[in-house]
Amino acid sequence: MSTLRDLAEEHTRLRPADIDHLHRLAGDWQLLSDLSFADLLLWAPVNGEGSFLCVAQVRPTTAPTAYQDDQVGRIVGGPEVAHLEVAYRQGRIWREGDPVWYGDVPARHEAIPVLLRAADGESGEVIAVVGRDTNLSTARTPSQLELNYLTTADDLAQMIADGTFPPPRHPGETTSAPRVGDGLMRLDASGKVTYASPNAQSAYRRLGYAAHLVGEDLAVLHRRLAGDPLEGTDAANGILAALRGEAPPRREIDARGATMLTRALPLMPAGVPIGVLVLVRDITEVRRRDRALITKDATIREIHHRVKNNLQTVAALLRLQARRVGIPEARVALEESVRRVASIALVHETLSMSSDEAVEFDGIVDRVASAATEVAATEVSVGMRRKGSFGVLPAEIATSLVMVLNELLLNAVEHGFPPADEDLPAPVAESAVVPEVVVSAHRSRRTLHVTVADNGRGLPPDFDADGGRKLGLQIVRALVTGELRGSIELRPGATGGTEALLTVPLTRPTP
Repeated sequence: MSTLRDLAEEHTRLRPADIDHLHRLAGDWQLLSDLSFADLLLWAPVNGEGSFLCVAQVRPTTAPTAYQDDQVGRIVGGPEVAHLEVAYRQGRIWREGDPVWYGDVPARHEAIPVLLRAADGESGEVIAVVGRDTNLSTARTPSQLELNYLTTADDLAQMIADGTFPPPRHPGETTSAPRVGDGLMRLDASGKVTYASPNAQSAYRRLGYAAHLVGEDLAVLHRRLAGDPLEGTDAANGILAALRGEAPPRREIDARGATMLTRALPLMPAGVPIGVLVLVRDITEVRRRDRALITKDATIREIHHRVKNNLQTVAALLRLQARRVGIPEARVALEESVRRVASIALVHETLSMSSDEAVEFDGIVDRVASAATEVAATEVSVGMRRKGSFGVLPAEIATSLVMVLNELLLNAVEHGFPPADEDLPAPVAESAVVPEVVVSAHRSRRTLHVTVADNGRGLPPDFDADGGRKLGLQIVRALVTGELRGSIELRPGATGGTEALLTVPLTRPTP
């Protein structure tokens, strides 16, 4: 299904600013659809054809739809769009005409011009039309709630035609909550509640207000109810700003262990402030879960921090032990263990500063590579370089992968570049290539491909990658094929040296 922007750019002459305004309208018009008990269809004029294209549609959650089929992408013309033409050409809301039938569903047509105001705020241009189509098959005598819904819907429809709806969106806000069914109140021009839906009344009861809301000054009530005086002042100022015709950001009120989200929309049909529409939603459980998640995240970060400290302690103890051992082979084994433990500690250090169980791996690789050149038992100065990006990796992959890379980098430095006084084959001895190890990484179809390549002396003639007895390579093979569920290949480089090719799937195994 094509998006609103795709359809508008392909079939209409709408400018980018026009399309952006329609996007903002489509982001907020579920409110109007629910208040109207009607389907809303956004019609844009087609290039020079006298017809209209439906670029967006929304169905009400408060009433049955008038359309069983999706209308987006449909182009209509002729008598079928006469009401749209009137609204588009004359810039007024069209409500005349008899009901029409869609199959066996009777529906009432309305057409609301969408006005985009100019930068000066004084002039504007009709850029599209909102069709408001109501299913009449369930028509009945409306209740007080439905009458307030419809009255408010008419006010918002007029604001669309005036170019004052939708209001500007504040950074970081979504359009999902609160909705009409969560709780609705209507205020008069003085800020007094003239109507409160049952759900709105229930939300305020959770805050500790048991009396009826009608007749209350809502700004004063918010200031009185909020447990935090500053929070109460902010909530009250939001109501006062809406009464002045502004569109304040959403506010939360906490009281008696409950939390309520409020949204205030000024009602200004024909530019005259007549009151405020207030939507409320009880989000107590949502905030309780948020706090639980924050506590859980903090606990996990603290665990990683303590694991990192414990691993560093173990590494320090092993380092002390290595200094006291007189057997060279034992000292080397202990020093290798120190490096392995330290590489794992790097991952936990990064996780202790992260908000989730994933790490930005590039920084870890750079630190491991730098450490490998510093501690490797070689007299040759070897350069380290990284190409490409590992990106963000899950903790279970990062912990094993950092150990694998640590072993491969140490092997490349220590065994790929012999001491200066060692006899080398003529081609290698005569080359003036600067010793270097390059770590390359790229992702492809949920798979991570890593290459560790050096320009050293290459693999010995009798090298056996699978049957070798070196502990480092045994660790690498076990981690790659076991923990990482991947594969590894050691081979001579295309221009000399050695290459280690790793292939690691990034998808989790199916239980």
